[in-house]
Amino acid sequence: MFSEISRRSGDCSYCLSVNQPLLEPLELREHFELLRGVYVTDPAGSGLVDLLKNDWGLFSHERMDVAHSKELLSDILDDGEVVRQRFKPSSNLAAENALQRWSDLRQELIHQNRYFPKTEINLSRLSRLFSFLILPQDELPALWFRARIQSGADPFPANEMGSPPKHLASHGRANPAGIPYLYLASTELTAISEIRPHTGELACIAAYEIPVGLKLIDLRHPRLSVSPFILSDEAEISMLRSDIEFLERLGDELTRPVLPRSAAFEYVPSQFLCEYVKVCGFDGVLYRSSVGDGVNLALFDPQLARIGQINSQRVISVRVNFGK
Repeated sequence: MFSEISRRSGDCSYCLSVNQPLLEPLELREHFELLRGVYVTDPAGSGLVDLLKNDWGLFSHERMDVAHSKELLSDILDDGEVVRQRFKPSSNLAAENALQRWSDLRQELIHQNRYFPKTEINLSRLSRLFSFLILPQDELPALWFRARIQSGADPFPANEMGSPPKHLASHGRANPAGIPYLYLASTELTAISEIRPHTGELACIAAYEIPVGLKLIDLRHPRLSVSPFILSDEAEISMLRSDIEFLERLGDELTRPVLPRSAAFEYVPSQFLCEYVKVCGFDGVLYRSSVGDGVNLALFDPQLARIGQINSQRVISVRVNFGK
C-alpha cells in the first residue's frame, strides 16, 4: 500500500532485512498520525507501540522488539516524547454494541430461536469486512489432507475418503446436519489430530488438491490481515479496530473446543456464520485447528477438491494436557 512512495531498495537499518523496498520514516508520518488519532492519552493506559502491536500487528518482525519499535515510531512521527506517553483507544459504542449483539445472538441461536432469531447483527457491514480477509492464492498450501480412523488393514478407497453423502452428513463445526462440507487440514498431523485417534489405531489419510481461484475467507488471524492504512478517516479506523475484535470473536467460534455431547447445539453459531460466508459468495473458510498447529479448511462444495494419494499411518502416541 506504500508502493507509490517507495523510492529504492536496500537493507533496513531497523529490522536488518536485506534487499527490501526502502523509504524514509518521515514519509510514513501522515499515515501514522492518522492512526495515532484513534487513541487518547491516559496515564493508566499502555504505550503506543504496545497498542499498535496488539491492535494491528504492526512492528511484527522478529527483530522489532519494543525498543527498536519505539525508535522507528519516534522517527516516523518525528517525536521522541510520543513513545513515552500512555494511551488508550478512543471509545466506539457502535463497535462495542456489535460484540454484545453477537454474544446475544449466539445464546439465542443455541438456546432460544434457531431459525428466526430476534437478535440482529449488521450483516451488510460484516460482508464488507469479509473482503479484507480473502486469502491470496500463493499463501495456500499445495496439498490438503483428510483423515479417517481405518477399520481394517487396508486403506479406504477414494470414494470413502470424501465428505459423507447428504443423508449421512451429521452436524459439524461449519455444516448443519444434512449439508455436507469437505473438511481438510494443511498437514497430515493436523488431519489425524482432528479425528481424535487412540494410540495404536491406523489413520487413513487422503491428499487433496483444490483448484486455483477459489474465494476463501481467512478467519485465523484478522489482526494480521486487516490494515488500518486502507482508510483515511479516524472514525472509520476506530470502527475498524473494533471490527477486528468482532472478526476474532467469529474466528474463535470455529476453533472453540466443543464436547461431542454438546456439539449438536454448540456448533450452531459457527454454522450460522459459515452459512452467511457461503451466501456472500465464498467457497470456503479457513480457521485455526483446536487440536493442532495447522490450518483447517471447510470447503462448501466438496466436488471442488480433487483427491490424490491415499496412505495409512499408525498412531504411536497421543498427548493430553489438562488444567482447570
